[in-house]
Amino acid sequence: MRTQPWLTVLDDTIAACITHHRTDLAGKLEKRRSLLLEPTLRVPVIGELNQGKSQLVNALVTANVCAVGDDVTTITPTTVTHSPTPTAALVTDVPTSGRRAIGPSNEPTRTPVPVDEVAQRALVSPPDVHAEVGLPRELLAAGLALIDTPALNSTGALRTASTFAALATADAVLMITDATGELCASELDLLKEVTSLCPVVTVVLTKIDIVPRWRKVAERNRARLAAAGLRVKVVPVSATVRLAAAQTGDKQLNEESGFADLVRTLSQDVLRNGDMIARGATAVLAAQATKELIGPLTTALTEARTGEQGRAQTQYRAAQHRLDELRRRTTRWQTMLSDEVADLISDVEYDLRDRTRKIVRVADEFFDAADPAKTWDDFGDWLRDALVDTAEVNFAWLVERFQWVAEKIARQVALEEAVPEDVAKEGLLDHVGGLEPPRIEKFTIGQQLFVGLRGSYGGLLMFGLATTIAGMPLINPISLSAGAAFGAKSIWDERSGRLKRRQALAKQTAQRHVDDFFLSYGKASKDTARQVQRKLRDHFQAVVERLQSGIAEQATAAKRAAEAELAERRRRSQEIAAEVDRLVGLHKRIQALVGQPAPRELTA
Repeated sequence: MRTQPWLTVLDDTIAACITHHRTDLAGKLEKRRSLLLEPTLRVPVIGELNQGKSQLVNALVTANVCAVGDDVTTITPTTVTHSPTPTAALVTDVPTSGRRAIGPSNEPTRTPVPVDEVAQRALVSPPDVHAEVGLPRELLAAGLALIDTPALNSTGALRTASTFAALATADAVLMITDATGELCASELDLLKEVTSLCPVVTVVLTKIDIVPRWRKVAERNRARLAAAGLRVKVVPVSATVRLAAAQTGDKQLNEESGFADLVRTLSQDVLRNGDMIARGATAVLAAQATKELIGPLTTALTEARTGEQGRAQTQYRAAQHRLDELRRRTTRWQTMLSDEVADLISDVEYDLRDRTRKIVRVADEFFDAADPAKTWDDFGDWLRDALVDTAEVNFAWLVERFQWVAEKIARQVALEEAVPEDVAKEGLLDHVGGLEPPRIEKFTIGQQLFVGLRGSYGGLLMFGLATTIAGMPLINPISLSAGAAFGAKSIWDERSGRLKRRQALAKQTAQRHVDDFFLSYGKASKDTARQVQRKLRDHFQAVVERLQSGIAEQATAAKRAAEAELAERRRRSQEIAAEVDRLVGLHKRIQALVGQPAPRELTA
């Protein structure tokens, strides 16, 4: 036997759902498949409260099988099918949750009731009970099953589970609205939702017998449906007139009730178009399933093609960035080291000169009053200590500045807080040297006697000649006293002159010694600075090379991983694109069942 096209498409959709691990979709489609293969066409009757749903069902089958009344509301669904003899039963549904037992308890429990009592018994039944009625009617014998569903609320959004179940398995739907008012927004929204689940929908306008201008209401409803893009037929009916015509057998009154048109609609649009209904139901359910399958795939495909870079690619770019940044910082810290060392040497030299000039100034002030012949040894010890302190302080400052420079470069390079080892302090005293005493001439007694005689001769002669005018001899007590005074003055002046010469000589000697220290220590300080500069350069260069080697290895490994990741993304993208194309092709086959083109968004 040749398989129908819609059945093949439905089976392919179920297989696609199973392939993508959507067993929930596959279960719904399989259940719908089994219902589509049954000869009975299920037509639920839905609508908001007090619209006349139950009365419509009673009028269609001309029997009081559904409870009606101003204060009566349907709370349990009632299914009316064909039966050679009138039958009725209350069916208790099997719980859908929890662990199910094995055996007869899995089957629904059926409680037979009289047909004329089923409506009232259904009103007081628990929520898990629904009514099933069988009647010998020509309309039902053609394979039609009518389902009276609980009423919707005023918003049309909240429906009972039984209404949902009825819509999920519906082959066609009768949407009930009364003629006392036009279709409201909630009813239009409900119709849009119902047509998305079941394409065959008929709007039944009830209670036309109590609304004189029902024809205008029907026309306005048709206009509103057309404006909303809903291709739905509107059939005005009166259940009261239909039931009255059934009791009297009046065919003309039956035509006036509108039910003849409704029965023709059910016969022509539903019963005679079983294959079309199967196609439409298959297209709706399968299209929804394929959309749910394609949605995640298109998202994954977009991410695979234009999504963020993978972890390996990110690591590779980060490693390249670190290498480039490391090269730029290498140039910066080398320039910084040269500039800082040049400034350091200049500052250290200035500090050394300033300290030595202060020492020379103190030495000059000291020898302005002190006699080198008596204080030279003490001065020599002081000068040595002062130069040693100068060398230690200057060297300590040199080391401290280099420590600061090293830390600054380490922060600039951003590698590590590493500095070279301390600079050796040996040899500081070698630059102080030995202080040679100045050559000091002794003022001997003979030299003093000679200077005294020379000075006394002038005084003796000068005052002796002066006293001869007064008639005194050349040598007299006055001239002798003057000679003695002049001799003593000459000795004192000679001593003072010799002291000043010794002081000047001591100052010159101290100046030369300090200058020698400045030249010797200054040369050693500069050599030390150059040595530390090379040590810092070699140290940070080694650190940079070590880091460059490590980052280069990381970049190489990340590059290989990125290439593999990119190849995997391309392979995955191709697989997803192929699967999307396959599902799009399936969706086109689904749309072809009802002659509709596939939406543009369902493409790879």
